[in-house]
Amino acid sequence: MTQSSFEPDLSAWDAWRPGEVARLLRDVDAPWYVTAGWALDLFRGRQTRDHDDLEIAVPTSGLAEIQRALSGCDLYAVGGGLAHPLTPETLAEHHQTWVRERATGLWRLDIMREPWDRDTWVFRRDARIRLPRDRVIACTADGIPYARPEVALLYKAKNARPKDDDDLAGVLPLLDPGARRWLTGSLELVHPGHRWLETLST
Repeated sequence: MTQSSFEPDLSAWDAWRPGEVARLLRDVDAPWYVTAGWALDLFRGRQTRDHDDLEIAVPTSGLAEIQRALSGCDLYAVGGGLAHPLTPETLAEHHQTWVRERATGLWRLDIMREPWDRDTWVFRRDARIRLPRDRVIACTADGIPYARPEVALLYKAKNARPKDDDDLAGVLPLLDPGARRWLTGSLELVHPGHRWLETLST
């Protein structure tokens, strides 16, 4: 029976924590990592605020490996307010994939599929921005991979909300000069005139 697209119940979100995902994906070889707000908290070494969901990123080619590791779950491409069954068409049209646990019916994880060029990460919104794997992904002491803060902040900048401004303010004093310069240059390239540039220059 062919599945149809449907409007997901957002009240059914009960995201795993980063440590739980790291355990579930422990045998995955694809370079996945926690991103967005949780990445910044992993960088800081503590949870600083509530998180509505948990987002990870993975190369587009690594999704099948993630899907195998999450065998007790169903995955859906998400876009336009709908959850779509995974097909070549929906995967090409939408970069987000939500994970729903069969046993509970709860949404547990948001997967961002990203372009990579072999071992080089390519910024999804502007292919001129590229970094080697070790400049994108760091790990906590207990082995949870996460986006380096300057990478997570670059994604957050596009639709920066008050909580994103707070994330920037909390992380900025901890950024080393090289990370700060990279974020400044990337924002100037992708979002010229962005209000964060003034903050970064002080």
